[in-house]
Amino acid sequence: MGRVWTLEIGEKVKIEVLGSTKLGHQATTEESLRLAGIEAGICYMPGDFKDLLYEPIKKTQSRIGGNVSSGHHSVAGHPTYNLVIQGVPKILAMLINNEKEYNTSEKSGRYTTMATEGEERQLYEKWQILFARLIAEEYPEIPARQIDKLAKENARYFISIFSPATTMGYTVNLRQANYLIGFCEQMMDKHRDDTDPFYQRLIPYLEEFTEELKHVLNVEGVRAVFKRDFSLIAPKWQDANGRWIPVERETHFGDTYSVNYLGSFMELAQAQRHRSIWYEMSLPEEEMFFTPPILKDNFELQLEYMNDMQTVVENFPQGRLVEINERGTIEAFWMKCHERLCGAAQLEICQQTKRTLRQYLLATNHRASMQHVAEKLNELAGKTKCQMGFNCRQPCPLGPEQALSRKI
Repeated sequence: MGRVWTLEIGEKVKIEVLGSTKLGHQATTEESLRLAGIEAGICYMPGDFKDLLYEPIKKTQSRIGGNVSSGHHSVAGHPTYNLVIQGVPKILAMLINNEKEYNTSEKSGRYTTMATEGEERQLYEKWQILFARLIAEEYPEIPARQIDKLAKENARYFISIFSPATTMGYTVNLRQANYLIGFCEQMMDKHRDDTDPFYQRLIPYLEEFTEELKHVLNVEGVRAVFKRDFSLIAPKWQDANGRWIPVERETHFGDTYSVNYLGSFMELAQAQRHRSIWYEMSLPEEEMFFTPPILKDNFELQLEYMNDMQTVVENFPQGRLVEINERGTIEAFWMKCHERLCGAAQLEICQQTKRTLRQYLLATNHRASMQHVAEKLNELAGKTKCQMGFNCRQPCPLGPEQALSRKI
């Protein structure tokens, strides 16, 4: 018979708050490093935790100095900072969000009017009006407020990923902030003289972001141990002709999966919210754009939409299609389906999640070793979020009947 575990007297679990976010307070890096040094001391403390709190400051500084120089940076992940980042282009937000370790609240292009200029602004406003008219004609049961939201959501396909139109509330720990600095430096070193228009537009923003982040949170020596830049950009290899080709990721479905598809920058930014899933992107040589399905029955408007996209193609509009690789576990994809197979989800990501689910089922249904996966996914097939048991406080305007077949 196995041992029966019991708590001895005095072994009660205790929780003590060491620190917390306080609005308006900014901890200095010295204060944060002291906290990191105290946390590091837990690993080898001979006595009580309180001994660490009252040890000589030089001892704490020496410990954290040793951690930094040895590359043991995880202790610098304890102190966190609540940042407000303004004037952020969408692509920079996507780069830092792909690094997973963060909390963010980002100005929504679905619910607010985006501040843009010039031709981009004209097209954004033009297509807001056109989409609103089309939606009202196609779906008269949708409330006016919801039509306005959907019109903005689709008009933002014209907004450049380089337009500094976003504001972010961004909570990050001290280690990750310095890793972001390192990723920026690596990417700038690699692409500073690159003739690719994408990097020519990106580098100045990386320089500004790095300078600002260094000003508030720089700790020399805290950088990623393995040198790399941002994980969002797919790695490349050089062929016999000297061309740099993005690495091709295989497609497979099982307990883990990897799938490749075309999606807009806007869809990819939505997908990144699923932080347990890995995303990479590369730009195809051919310039292609996502066309909202509500336009597909109107050839003239569809042609006008594509022509307007071509006028801003050099600005990298959010509607431009990129090659996306998505990798994760069956559990992570299951959670994604519960969020995205929904009438309130952005249509493009809803459609793509539906397609990936179909691929997943086709690849696993006939394999005996994958029946546990197929059974789990079959529970979701053809269902929406509310039909999966989630009680929506605000039901989507078209209901579950049209959630997966809607045009907007």
